[in-house]
Amino acid sequence: MRKIKLHWQILIAIVLAAIAGSISGTEASILGVTFVQIYDFLGTLFMNALRMIIVPLIMSSIIVGIANLGNGSDLGRLGGKTLLYYAFTSTLAILIGLFFVNLMSPGLAGGVPVGDQLNLTLDGDAVASAVASVEGRGSGDIVQIFLRMIPTNIVAAAAEGQMLGLIFFSLVFGFFMSQIPSKQSEALLTLWRGISETMMKITMWIMTFAPYGVFGLVAETVAATGFSAFRPMLFFFITVLLALAAHTFIALPLILKYVAKVRPSRHFRAMAPAMLTAFSSASSSATLPLTMECVEKNAGVSERTTSFVLPLGATINMDGTALYECVAAIFLAQAYGLELTFVTQFTIVLVALLTSIGVAGIPAASLVAITVILTAIGLPVEAIGLLLVTDRVLDMCRSAVNIFSDSCGAVIIAKSEKETGILEGV
Repeated sequence: MRKIKLHWQILIAIVLAAIAGSISGTEASILGVTFVQIYDFLGTLFMNALRMIIVPLIMSSIIVGIANLGNGSDLGRLGGKTLLYYAFTSTLAILIGLFFVNLMSPGLAGGVPVGDQLNLTLDGDAVASAVASVEGRGSGDIVQIFLRMIPTNIVAAAAEGQMLGLIFFSLVFGFFMSQIPSKQSEALLTLWRGISETMMKITMWIMTFAPYGVFGLVAETVAATGFSAFRPMLFFFITVLLALAAHTFIALPLILKYVAKVRPSRHFRAMAPAMLTAFSSASSSATLPLTMECVEKNAGVSERTTSFVLPLGATINMDGTALYECVAAIFLAQAYGLELTFVTQFTIVLVALLTSIGVAGIPAASLVAITVILTAIGLPVEAIGLLLVTDRVLDMCRSAVNIFSDSCGAVIIAKSEKETGILEGV
């Protein structure tokens, strides 16, 4: 199996899980242990591993990404433009996702939550906690969201899953780490970069067990509900694809045309090799060298702009990922039958924007960020197991969107810097 690529392993696991779950049902057992208990063990083990890496992965990625901006002198014109572009397009992507998921409501079928079809249940304290998190709030509660961004105890925030505070602390730490004398800042950056790279390795190692986790999660769902779960997941899949397509083929081209004054079709041709590579590898970080080559050689952007904008974008600009996180969280909230107030959706938008900064550009890392959003709105993180059914193809799509947005940023910023020859030969 190790010779087969991971996405094929996951697809094989899904097919086998569907077969196994439909055959075993909820009653079949072996040596006194039901197959459902075995499925639950495999799925829970995988989910626990994902939970384990949330705090160090998010913290190290954000700190390194912000610190790589350099000292205050580097946070001038070029840095300001880059950060403004990334914040704007990520927010735009999230809002597009928000529009499509509210328009299509993939978590509802005829106005009825599809939680039962997906084997999603909340009981006892979980119901009270989730309802308290999303209902009965007004616009004044937005103030509380910002208050939670500044934790009184960072260790307690990490232990209790208060990710908004943890993300804010990481942003501040990464910025001021670049403001201290170079000897100390370099030592700290080396430490955090080492932690970040180590966490990426651990994430990839955990993902090697994804086929087993996917098998357990899907088989348990099929055993309990039959094949009724696949219709809502297909509708969710279509919703995400439509939202990603709207951002890639409408929003970003309009920005290119009216802000950078370049022809979008030329930029698509220039970036085709990088986009196809990102799609096939599902990794925007692994595609970075090719992305830089396409932007420099095909699009005609200078090395100065490319070397600053694209590495930073590969770390903190994840339009496709941010959009997906938003749609996935609201889809699951709809499926659980929870009312999505303005405050809840505002929370999702804010957390999706912040966590997209800290998501490593490696396959399936966004699943880690989705657990942060679910925690913020009071939903059990086990629900993301369902997302693994469609995640590989969607991961490929959003990786291509991520690097295309980065490349658009490089072109727009190069144009604003009065660079010439951009996309003229394409």
